[in-house]
This record gives sequence, C-alpha cells and structure tokens, in this order.
Amino acid sequence: MFGIENYLGFILAAILLNLTPGTDSMYIITRSVSQGQSAGLYSVLGITTGSLIHTLLASLGLSVLLASSPTVFMIVKYLGAGYLCYLGFKMLTSKQSSSIASSLPQNKDVIRQSKIEGWQIYKQGVLTNVFNPKVALFFIAFFPQFIDPNYAYGMLSFLILGLTFATTGFIWCSCLALLAARFSKKLREKPSIEAILNKISGLVFFGLGIKLLTEKA
Repeated sequence: MFGIENYLGFILAAILLNLTPGTDSMYIITRSVSQGQSAGLYSVLGITTGSLIHTLLASLGLSVLLASSPTVFMIVKYLGAGYLCYLGFKMLTSKQSSSIASSLPQNKDVIRQSKIEGWQIYKQGVLTNVFNPKVALFFIAFFPQFIDPNYAYGMLSFLILGLTFATTGFIWCSCLALLAARFSKKLREKPSIEAILNKISGLVFFGLGIKLLTEKA
C-alpha cells in the first residue's frame, strides 16, 4: 500500500521507539513537572510539529545533507545544544512563576498572557526538535527500510510513515505530559517548591544541551 512494506511492523517499531526515553520525552516531562499540564501539552504539540518538519525535509532529500556534510551536522548540533542551554539559563534566572495554570482569576489579561506563554513553549518545542540532527539522521536511516525502492512515489510513502510515527509519538508524549503534570500538581501549588522545580528544570535543559553537544554523528 503506497509503496510501504510491513506497515504493521513499522507501527509496532514506532511505538517501541517512542516508548524509549530520549531528549524529547525528557523535555516534555520537565516542562510538565515544572509548569503544569498546559505547558506539557504545548510542548507535545511543538515536538510533534518538529517531527513533521523532519519528515518533510527528509522526504525532499534535504536531510541527506546532514548525513553527507559533517560541517552542516555540526552547525545544526551547535544550534540545538546552544538553544537548550539558553532555555536552561532562562529558567535558572527567572524570578517569577512560569506556570501557565495560574491560580489568579481568569480575566482577559491573564488569559492573554497564558496564550502568549503557551505559544512560546510551543515554539521552543519545535526548535528543540528541529535543531536535533540526530532526529533527521534517524528518519533517513529508519524509514527507507519500510519503503519499496521500486515504488514511483517514494515521497508519499515517506510522508505517510512520518505522519504515523508522529501520531504514535503524540499519543505517548501526551500521556507522559498528563501523568507528569498530575503527579507534580501538589508540589507546584507551593510557590517555594515550584521555584525549585523551575531551577531543576533549567539544570535538566542544560544537561540535554551538553549531551547533544557531546554526541557524534
């Protein structure tokens, strides 16, 4: 079907791969624990959008550039690592509560501010995923194994597989976000503990940035 071989096998493999802890899941859990359910779900949407962008780039053949050019790979890796460290620095130096689920009355200003914060978190999730060259390399290495090389519309096959992978990832990551936010809800209700959670989250983002920086192609 659409040049895809063993589609069921791909779905099972995608589920198992999404269950494996990685940078994306750590990012989502950290956001959910420190900032609540809404922040976690915005992060999930951002990460999923990033996966779809990787799928489109890979189907167009642009991701091959990362695999064939060490210079391009290093540039993207440094951008991703630097961005994660930047997010970590912002959380470490922030003096205000960053929880979207505010306990203040939901007037227009609060609702507007929540939307702005949600949009910022969504964009951060997109950039965090897009600037991870490992994701692009994974896509161009994993997807072709399930595509018939003789199929005339290989780009269509790639897009379907990418959409499937993103869907399974979205479901699993949404569950992670909801569970992490629920179990940490009581902690976030105390301002002092919420501040500590934000600092810990900043350290986690720093760690993710350093981890990405030390990875090799």
